[in-house]
Amino acid sequence: MYRIESHLHTKYISVCGWLEAEELAKRYHEAGYHALAVTDHYNVDTWLRLGIDARQIRDVMPQFTEGFQRLEQAAAKYDMPVYLGAEVRFYENQNDYLLFGFDPALLAQPHEVMSMGAVAFSEYARKAGAVMIQAHPFRTGCIPLDPVFVDGIEIYNANPRHNNHNDRAQALAERQAPSFLRTAGSDCHRPEDIGLSGLLSPTLPANAKEFADLLRAQTFSPIVPTEQAR
Repeated sequence: MYRIESHLHTKYISVCGWLEAEELAKRYHEAGYHALAVTDHYNVDTWLRLGIDARQIRDVMPQFTEGFQRLEQAAAKYDMPVYLGAEVRFYENQNDYLLFGFDPALLAQPHEVMSMGAVAFSEYARKAGAVMIQAHPFRTGCIPLDPVFVDGIEIYNANPRHNNHNDRAQALAERQAPSFLRTAGSDCHRPEDIGLSGLLSPTLPANAKEFADLLRAQTFSPIVPTEQAR
């Protein structure tokens, strides 16, 4: 089985990220992981940090993908695929959504994207072939979105510095149809977060599109600690 990290932040883009590409690649390799999905924060704080005027810039993706590009290069020495993802937050509230399998053009204009809100954007994302997962839906400050507007939820978020109420996320997922996706991730920001969770898969996706296909096919298992499993 292949071990895949589905929720990871780099210091280059995410304001709260501490880790550089070389350390992430090395330590995840040592932890027995075979692939990494970079989900840097796509939100107002990101643009402020990067000195980007979200209302004016035509394409943020060259800057936004720096963490992904650096990690992809660093992980190549371990033959470890790296998938471009994003953790998107809209203007409307503090909810976060993990996005996978998208063409970078989908997120090119941040003010337009963040103004849409999750409901409108979900239709936009589906038409573009992306997978949209609500991250830590019961974390303090977050509001679970109606499940019809997302492809799934993160049933286990391992970040130790937040009260994620993972038990409530798992209970919500269990009430949905079998096609509703259930993911898990380390939500890695710091050294102590490396390898806390992720996905187990019988196959190893070669690229971001194949990773999205893996999610849709549900040929994976969330890595949930025994004491957290229901």
